[in-house]
This record gives sequence, structure tokens and C-alpha cells, in this order.
Amino acid sequence: MDILLVASAFNSLTQRVYAELSDLGHHVDVCLASQGADPVRAAVRERRPDLVIAPMLRTAVPEDVWRDHTCLIVHPGPPGDRGPSSLDWAIAEGAQEWGVTVLQAEAAMDAGPVWAAEPFPVPPVGKSDLYRNEASDAALTAVLTAVRRYAEGSYKPRPQTDDSISVVWRDAFRRERRRIDWERDDTETVLRKLRGADSQPGVLDELLGREVFLHGGHAEDRLRGRPGELLARRAGAVCRATRDGAVWIPELRPRRNSGDPAPFRRPAASVLAAWEPSLDLPEAPVPLNLPSDRRTWTDIRYRQRGDVGFLGFSFPGGAMSTDRCRRLLAAYRHALSHPTRVLVLGGDRDFFSNGIHLNVIEAAPDPAQESWVNLNAMDDLVEAVLHTTDRLVVAALAGNAAAGGAMLAVAADEVWCRTGVVLNPHYRRMGLYGSEYWTYTLPRRVGADHADRLTTEALPVSAASAERLGLVDRLVPAAPGDFTAEIERLAAELAAAPDLDGRIAHKAVARAADERERPLAAHREAELARMHAIFFDPQAPYHALRSAFVRKTPSGSPRPLAAPVGDVR
Repeated sequence: MDILLVASAFNSLTQRVYAELSDLGHHVDVCLASQGADPVRAAVRERRPDLVIAPMLRTAVPEDVWRDHTCLIVHPGPPGDRGPSSLDWAIAEGAQEWGVTVLQAEAAMDAGPVWAAEPFPVPPVGKSDLYRNEASDAALTAVLTAVRRYAEGSYKPRPQTDDSISVVWRDAFRRERRRIDWERDDTETVLRKLRGADSQPGVLDELLGREVFLHGGHAEDRLRGRPGELLARRAGAVCRATRDGAVWIPELRPRRNSGDPAPFRRPAASVLAAWEPSLDLPEAPVPLNLPSDRRTWTDIRYRQRGDVGFLGFSFPGGAMSTDRCRRLLAAYRHALSHPTRVLVLGGDRDFFSNGIHLNVIEAAPDPAQESWVNLNAMDDLVEAVLHTTDRLVVAALAGNAAAGGAMLAVAADEVWCRTGVVLNPHYRRMGLYGSEYWTYTLPRRVGADHADRLTTEALPVSAASAERLGLVDRLVPAAPGDFTAEIERLAAELAAAPDLDGRIAHKAVARAADERERPLAAHREAELARMHAIFFDPQAPYHALRSAFVRKTPSGSPRPLAAPVGDVR
């Protein structure tokens, strides 16, 4: 079918719906509805789609569109749930199970007949993590079911007047409900409030006399202090006392009226340091080999199971600043000091990596210089992976990867990918040529023609398509909460494989042959020359695109696009 996706942003779910419907042979176009109803009307007139689907839409579909065309809305709530803040309420009320409903657009919000619905569990994670994982899996299942039913032509969607559906209207989740009372709220209450707003909109609070939004929350089992007191810092995050414990807050977003020239999310400690340079929070060290009984937060961990090492990392938004790259490189070298036969890279869930940290770059005194330093730190990390010839390195992608983060993954010997993952192995949407040795690793995996297509078309790639291309070596059909255990099992099998020694020996020979043909240093030099020219050209589109992405201002065309420009993370 010809399917038009109407979305407020080309976000993770919209990308996944686009990629997986395309995999099934449908012709899919995308219209970004961020500039009002007229672009949607124009897209429908021009494309004349068989079906309109709204995977993520903050505004209503125009009435003249839904009256003349079947429009399916993806609502992140179970059948009968209505309102704009469904996931917020699910987390706030401690729901153990929630759901996604695909319903037909009508005049009343979320009141149309149901084409498909799918339940999902609600683990104690942040809202954005939940949305990209359990909710996304359920949404895809429901969308594919609804599309199949529509195509067959015989299915009658279930009206919400059906006795089996209990209608519940939930108002918008107001800012006041998220407010933390540091004197009265216990740690679990604080965590629930932080998790319910970890990406957007954040929890409005006050620190050092300024209003700021708190983003993300993780429990701390040892540090204690007066409720609301800042206790320590670690890896850019800050620890704050509750009435019965403490929580780690990785990121802060200054309120626009706070006087901060960079009112967007970035590492919490750096925001506070810019406000009060004399603030001297103690550094709370944590070992890479964190004991299993600890309940604390750190963004990089190492553990070993027999002949397999697991280097876990999880950065907010998948963004890797200069500091994060350097610390991860140090951890990687630490992992290499242990005698393992297989080394697995990647976090337990959510983003693998999205490359350089655009928010930190935007906030830097010299964004061009910070871009350059950050990119070189990413290159150093990828280079270390490529030079590892004494064991097999596996990149285990529990979640999405893009740009330099995708190239970090393909630098490994094998890429294992959860089936729900979406890859964006390109840089074009940010106006960049790219580095991280992609001119070596990408053609080596998919061939020169496919590498050119992936980087110039700049379209999202489903996990299944990535495997067919050779970008991914193994699909892991596991639920988000089961991914780590399945990776451990597969890695143990790999470490025990009788041909592993031969594979490692062949790897070293192949790397030496490639080096003779064209040294890795030559790839890096050529890539960085292109990137240097972009970074240090004030007129290069990268600077405007980066600023628009970070500051959430419009940057793309509202017309149907093969490769929309917008929020791809």
C-alpha cells in the first residue's frame, strides 16, 4: 500500500514504523506536522495515500483529512485510555502493565474505533526508555496488525462503546504533580517523579537559587545528607539527598528565564559549575567492577563471566561527550587487561550510542573546537576497537544507534542486535561527512555501493534490513528486559566455540593485510580533513542544524520527505 506517516517529529517510533513497513514492501512517505495542518493537507492531496498513520502526533489530524481518509492514531495507552499524558500516568500510578492502542481518528480525542491493541510490561525505568523499548515493541505489533487488517478489508474495528472497553479520561499531567518535596518525599517517590519526566519535560526544581529541570533519576545506597542537599558528583551527574536516601541526577536543563545562555539538557555537574565555579562537590568514585549488591549509578561498568568480558555503558540520549569517550576508552583498555577470549560492548537496554554530544558542543565557548576534540576522542575509541586482535569484540545493541555510534558498533568483529533496534548509519542529517573510520568499516561490511547509499539517502534501517545488508551479524529476538541474559548465553557459546582460536588468528592476519593496503591512519586523516573543513566553517549547515536540534527549533521541510530532517534521536 501507499502509506503516509504523519508525525510531529521523525522520532524513534516514527523511524521504526517507517523502516518496518518499508521492509514489508509498502511505499511509505513521511509528513512532519510540526508546522500546522496545512502541510498535512498538502501531503495527502499530493500523495493520495491508501492509509494515513500517525505514530507520534502532538496535534489533531485535520478534520477534512480524517473524514476523507482512514487515519490510524497510535495511542500509548490501553483501549479506553484517553488523554495526552498516558505514559506519565502509567508511571506515576505504578502500573505493572500498560498498552498501546491503534485507533481511528475521529472528532473526539482518542475516542475512535480500535483497530488493534497490544499490552506491555512497565519496568522501573525512565519514560523515554520505556517508550523506545517495551512501548515501541507493542506499538509495532499493533501497527502491523492494524495495517494487515485494513489491507484485508474485512475487519470491523471495535467501537469504544463496546462493553469490554472501560473508558478513562486522564487530563494532561501537570507540572505541579511532578514537583518534588525533598523534605517529605521518600526515595521511591522521588525516583518515580524523575523517571516519569526523564526526557521531557523534566522535573522543575531549584538549585543554587535558579530554576532548573531535572532529567533522569537513579537510586544511591550509601550517600546520605539533609533532604535536598547536593552530596557528590560522578561522571557529570550529581547526587542529591532525599529524606531517606539519595538519588543521582545525570542531567539538568536550565529554565529559559534562568539567565543561562544554554537552556537545554547537559551533564548536571557542568551546569552547576557554570553557575557557581567555586562549587566543590566531592567526587564519588565507583569501581568499574561494581559489586552486584550495590544500588548506585554509574555510566560505565565492567564484569567478567569466564572467558567473556562485558563492558557496559549507558549514556543519556546515547550522546558521547569528550569526557565520556575518554573514560570509555580507559575502561576499554582496562577490559583488555583481563585475559578473555570475547569482549562484549554495550548497555543492558536502550541506546547503544548516537555519537558526539551535540548539547555539550552547543554549550561550549567554542563549538567548532569542541566538535573537533569530541570527534577525535570518538576516533580514538574506535581505533582501539579496530586494533584489538587478541580476542573477538562483539557490539551488543540493546537499543538504537546512529551516526558515530553506529560506526562504533560496526568496528566490532560481530554486531548483535535486538530485533526492535533502528540504525541510522549516516551523518548527513546533521550536515556532516563523518569519521570514526566509517570509510574503512562500512564498505568492508556492506560493500562500497551499499555504503554510499546508506550514507547519502540518510534513512533509518531496521534490524532485519541491517542483517540482510551485512551491517548486523545476528538478530536477538528478545524482549528488552531479557536481552542481557540472552547476550550472556550467546557470548558464552561463542567463547566456547572450537573454531574461536582460528577466528582470532585470522582476524590478526586480515587486519595486517588491510593495514598494508591502506593504513587506518590514512582513513582517519582523510575523514578528519573533511570534518575539520565543516567544523571550522561558520557558514557550514552543521552549525545551524546542530543548534536547531539541540534547542528544539524547526529545521526541516513540512512536506513529505524521503529523509525528513528533524529529531532523529
